[in-house]
Amino acid sequence: MPPRAAARTTLLATLTATVLAATGNLALAAADTGHPTGRAFERAAEEFDVPRDLLAAVGYGETRLDGHEGHPSQAGGYGVMHLVDNPAHHTLERAAALTGEPLAALRSDTAANILGGAAVLRGYADKLGLDARDRDDLDAWYPAVARYSGTKGPAAALYADTVYTFLADGLDALTPDGERITVTGRPVSPRKEGLTAADAGVPSTDYPAALWVPADPNNYADGRTAKIDKIVVHVTQGSYAGSISWFQDPVSEVSAHYVVRSSDGRITQMVRDADTAYHARSANASSLGIEHEGFIDDPTWFTDAMYRSSAALTASLCDRYGIPKDRAHIIGHSEAPGNDHTDPGPYWDWNRYMELVTGTGTGGGTRDGLSFTTYTTQRSGSTGPQVTALQRLLNEQGYAAGAADGSFGPATAGAVTSFQAAHGLDADGVVGARTWTALLSAGTTPVLAEGATGEDVKRLQRALTAALGSTVDADGGFGPATASAVRSYQTSRELTADGIVGTATWAALQAGR
Repeated sequence: MPPRAAARTTLLATLTATVLAATGNLALAAADTGHPTGRAFERAAEEFDVPRDLLAAVGYGETRLDGHEGHPSQAGGYGVMHLVDNPAHHTLERAAALTGEPLAALRSDTAANILGGAAVLRGYADKLGLDARDRDDLDAWYPAVARYSGTKGPAAALYADTVYTFLADGLDALTPDGERITVTGRPVSPRKEGLTAADAGVPSTDYPAALWVPADPNNYADGRTAKIDKIVVHVTQGSYAGSISWFQDPVSEVSAHYVVRSSDGRITQMVRDADTAYHARSANASSLGIEHEGFIDDPTWFTDAMYRSSAALTASLCDRYGIPKDRAHIIGHSEAPGNDHTDPGPYWDWNRYMELVTGTGTGGGTRDGLSFTTYTTQRSGSTGPQVTALQRLLNEQGYAAGAADGSFGPATAGAVTSFQAAHGLDADGVVGARTWTALLSAGTTPVLAEGATGEDVKRLQRALTAALGSTVDADGGFGPATASAVRSYQTSRELTADGIVGTATWAALQAGR
């Protein structure tokens, strides 16, 4: 640790503006025309003894390293590090107290903002009792990163998992000014201290592939005054965790039914379908709102995983509520009557999205009868192609489900219960995410890594789709997208996130974790 940082290990909260003006701030004030953002990360990391790569991963996850010229996010967050100033969260003010930087600089100056983010993270680390040795261990920072999200429980774990997936995968990103910021990928095994998205999360009853994290009751109305006849597509103008936190804040008086994460398409439901979210003014009573993490002026947020996962959700909602799958009934926020918003903006690919919703584009169909963009809960009385797939898989594993006729009858129920009991799952006869994951991954356990191809890779990809609740294209090719999904799964299940599917990862999948 640098001597200056060592002298401050126990007195972070007593840093004064005078001391900082005589040390770190003078360095930040110097003009840097070479690599200003990269140097800002390095200086902030040194000043507050926070790993530089962790700072960069948090900044990338919050804003894709875009400070948006000092304009606030929907949740009142500013700059690359998304320092927040709203009634429930005050990391902007906390950063000012810890660094001595003026609020105006923290909002609009990238170097000051990154310094502020480092100070807030270090403050969380101190409250958690991380000492100098802990701070040198990247994996020890997981609880502090979770606190930085501004949320609690499973949503905070999902946020931290994303940051650690970026660390595992590595980053090669460009700032708006064209400066390249890189993070070298490495195996990670974060010390979660009991905080996990997989175990703490409650699945949605409306859409089981989604996590249920309720909005504050002040931000939506119980029930509806009109029939659901449309879906409204939004862009958050902020981060996934920031939006979840904002919808949980009783003063915001805004919400949406669902929020979709950019990196992997993870979905969180915050308002029940039967209730009225406050998202589209005059269209609230008759619509379901889906928020997508990102900013309307930056198309890099609109990932393949996000499109596929959101389209699968929209298709399911249309089927459930009899909503036509067309652009008259699946609309943007800007198209809802009486609204002054512009999202999802000019970079949202409506043609691609609608192809995925209707199943006319690549990845929209089931192709081999086993691969789906999402795996929905099946139980006695269910019918359709996913029941057929379920029956095929059970029969292949030696559990007599009867004819693969797409009808979930007594024979299928008995086979499901037997499979669940044999694999340590709740033997309730209901096929949810855990049972799907175990069944789709059942079989041999070869070591798989990037570059592998074949049926074992397809089996892995299907199982990851069920486990993560977001689509991993089952094309049989272990490419970068599959590697990223593997690392995301490994991180969220507290496995070593090396992107290699070995014995431990197969065991977790086949146990339905």
